[in-house]
Amino acid sequence: MWRDARVARHFNWRDTDFARHPIGAIGPIRAMINAGDDSIAPHLLRLLHGQPAGLPMSQLHAQLAPPVATRTLQRHLAALVRTGQLVALGTGRATRYALAHPNTPAPAGNLGDDLPDYAAVLPLSSHALAIAAAVRRPLALREPVSYQLELLEAYRPGHTWYLPERLRQSLALLGRGAHAADVAGTFAKEILNRLLIDLSWASSKLEGNTYTRLDTERLVAYGESAQGHDAIEAQMILNHKAAIEYLVDRAASLDLGPTTLLELHALLSDGLLRDPAASGRLRRRAVGIGGSVYLPMALPQRLEQVFGLLCATANAIPDPFEQALFVMVHLPYLQPFEDVNKRVSRLAANVPLVRQNLVPLAFLDLPEQAYTDAILGIYELGRIDLMRDVFVWAYERSCQHYAAVERQLVPPEPLRLKYRRQLGEVVRAVVASGNPADETQVLALVPDSVAEPDRDGFVQVAMVELDALHEGNAVRFGLSGLAVAGWRRGQTG
Repeated sequence: MWRDARVARHFNWRDTDFARHPIGAIGPIRAMINAGDDSIAPHLLRLLHGQPAGLPMSQLHAQLAPPVATRTLQRHLAALVRTGQLVALGTGRATRYALAHPNTPAPAGNLGDDLPDYAAVLPLSSHALAIAAAVRRPLALREPVSYQLELLEAYRPGHTWYLPERLRQSLALLGRGAHAADVAGTFAKEILNRLLIDLSWASSKLEGNTYTRLDTERLVAYGESAQGHDAIEAQMILNHKAAIEYLVDRAASLDLGPTTLLELHALLSDGLLRDPAASGRLRRRAVGIGGSVYLPMALPQRLEQVFGLLCATANAIPDPFEQALFVMVHLPYLQPFEDVNKRVSRLAANVPLVRQNLVPLAFLDLPEQAYTDAILGIYELGRIDLMRDVFVWAYERSCQHYAAVERQLVPPEPLRLKYRRQLGEVVRAVVASGNPADETQVLALVPDSVAEPDRDGFVQVAMVELDALHEGNAVRFGLSGLAVAGWRRGQTG
């Protein structure tokens, strides 16, 4: 379990501040991102906007209104440098301060004006607010831009960080549970039934899918499509289910290489593309982005090269949270597939998390507009600040949710976890045979991969599953309800 008190002690937070937040780490984690982001920081960022050579502290001090103490100004400048919003040029009294990312729009004159609706849910840094304001301008006022390879080439795994070190440490404390030392994917398998519904629903919802969570549960668990919805929505959710099962089943062997991403795309795009051959394949034509002035890379040969660089960079990143955020930024930005790029990025972000038995990122309760604006900020401004805030909030929310889920779980049967794939094979074989289930038959079907000392226990687990098998839960073993119903009739006939 995730011990909020343990996290609080690690950062020495006041009990009153700690108790104020629904997740203990929200306030302190956000403070790491927003260090210096109060009434002074936005003024400093505005003063430095359009000053590529920077300004000395004395000039900044003279222009601040209302005036502040010199030591206060020093503290805020140091905080903005630490968090990567400013750079210090020179040394000693000759030091000048400049924007680290000069292309970021200047913060509005009053950051309390015209805030996006989701700012009431997601605490946002001043840079994130500026990005949100920029991408919400009318399309005609936004300058068309193309893919900037420099954003990828400038990233150095282990040296470049989208997430500051203390923030990565905090996320690790939140996300690491009791299964840290277990086989890769153990925790995800333990919560699989919930994860299939949560992530399938939330990720599809970010694409405009109108299924409710209850609709999704009925579809995933029982194969029942919701009335009054387009069939493509059901297909989208079922594709998510297949991709999540793929990810969890292969957790120990998956990386962020081309094979994994292409296979995730094949699963997530199944039946959804005009050209079926485009599923699981890099695109061979130019694409456009609706509602954006961003023009993705067009040349297929160049796209393949950059895709390879993206995968190599992602795999070289030593931290799982940094890996997750990296693919959420760079996969949609590159647009390597004809469609379904963002869905692939959200599932791919879970590869390093599931592999290390960290809480998966389910995107529950994430406002769609916040995610859309964050993506547009990457497309049109080449800035990740808003996506970083979205990522951190979404992960904190997932930790809160699955901490509650884990408290409700019945401890799983160890053999069921260990031999989940083999168990499915046996159940399917028994149903396919048409014969009633008995221990002799099951024992004869036990795969060689089940260790000899585990065989008797495996048979008992299989008998329990076969006894409980019905049309409604057949999907857990890759069976159709009709197949199970026919098998049951054969036993009673």
